[in-house]
Amino acid sequence: MKALRAVIGLATVMASSLPVLAASDPPPGAASCSGCHSGGVTGSSVSRLNGRDAGEIAIALAGFRDGSLPATVMNRIAKGFSDDELRAIAAWLAAQK
Repeated sequence: MKALRAVIGLATVMASSLPVLAASDPPPGAASCSGCHSGGVTGSSVSRLNGRDAGEIAIALAGFRDGSLPATVMNRIAKGFSDDELRAIAAWLAAQK
């Protein structure tokens, strides 16, 4: 629970730098998210991530990584990233419109 609070707190801080992140290159791993989480797909069961709250995304990624959220593949994907990488991915995705 402590780690989850830390993720939320840091995601909030990261969210304040969103305009800068929107113009930057995606952090490692973030570009591959659009393969399933495409903004242009309608009727998909996979949710759109661009423009969503960075804290929400970070919490979900942490949940997939620690197994507290059920997943088909996201649990395996999220395990490959550190806390800093997950926060950077969440912040970058939130900055995309």
